[in-house]
Amino acid sequence: MRHPIDPKVDCVFKALLGAESNRDLLTHFLNAILGAESCPGPLPRWRSCNPYNEKEFLDDKLTVVDVKARDATGQLYQVEVQLLNHRDLPARILYGWADLYSAQIKEGESFRKLRPTYAIWLLGQTLLEDDPDYAHEFRLRDPHGRVFLDHGGIWLLELSKFAADAVETEQQRWLKFFNEAECLDEDALPAWMQTQEMRRAMNTLKAFSEKEHAYHAYQARQDYLREQQSIQLEFDDLRAEVEQARADAEHERAAKEQERAAKEQERTAKEQARADAEQERAAKDDALAEIERLKRLLADQPEPSDPETRS
Repeated sequence: MRHPIDPKVDCVFKALLGAESNRDLLTHFLNAILGAESCPGPLPRWRSCNPYNEKEFLDDKLTVVDVKARDATGQLYQVEVQLLNHRDLPARILYGWADLYSAQIKEGESFRKLRPTYAIWLLGQTLLEDDPDYAHEFRLRDPHGRVFLDHGGIWLLELSKFAADAVETEQQRWLKFFNEAECLDEDALPAWMQTQEMRRAMNTLKAFSEKEHAYHAYQARQDYLREQQSIQLEFDDLRAEVEQARADAEHERAAKEQERAAKEQERTAKEQARADAEQERAAKDDALAEIERLKRLLADQPEPSDPETRS
């Protein structure tokens, strides 16, 4: 290719899996990711819910960059690539699935019309830091693993964690393609790229590389994504500064609170010592008073008479 093309850039991704001419690629991709969950048959009938339109893309009007399709059985599929993480991304992913699922019926229609809905997200950055696996499947299950309703779910594929050298499954082939296609030489493709689907995928990238108008539009999308990344990084830095300032203020508040508690403890100790001293003084006063009382009693007693004098 004349210019390297990253298939994860949204406009290329949309053309790769959302173009009508690449319907078989979408079928292969879904079968690779979902396996037994995908609809039966190697090439089911598809109806794209938001087809890729090159003219809209070239006019910079392409705002919906996910891929949505419905198969012959009515099942719905959403595929999206997300290069940058943000705090609300999990909520956005869940909302997207719920919105697609609920949009199947209108007011007054039966719930029986609802069909399984599958959302597949390719993530450029690590989202689940505590989990070493790159592939995740989420459904409505109870703690015992029982599925509440078998109506699809959400699949997350963290490309940042995927680093397989050898390709053993079609899922791995696709993930390796998204990670490495930008660096491949179309005239010397590695063995794992020697399949009909991967060659078709490379042809889609080649079209962006060799058509000047498409490549310029691709560059514009890349510039936009870089700007978004810069904005996100700046936002992250500002948020980190705010969180650090908040932590410093909390530390200062805790230190002041600790100092105040120490002073309060010291004051209480002094008051206790004062009270103890007062009690000791009162006890001494009581003892002295008792001694004085006894002295007076002794002084008031008559002198004992001499027995010889009495006789």
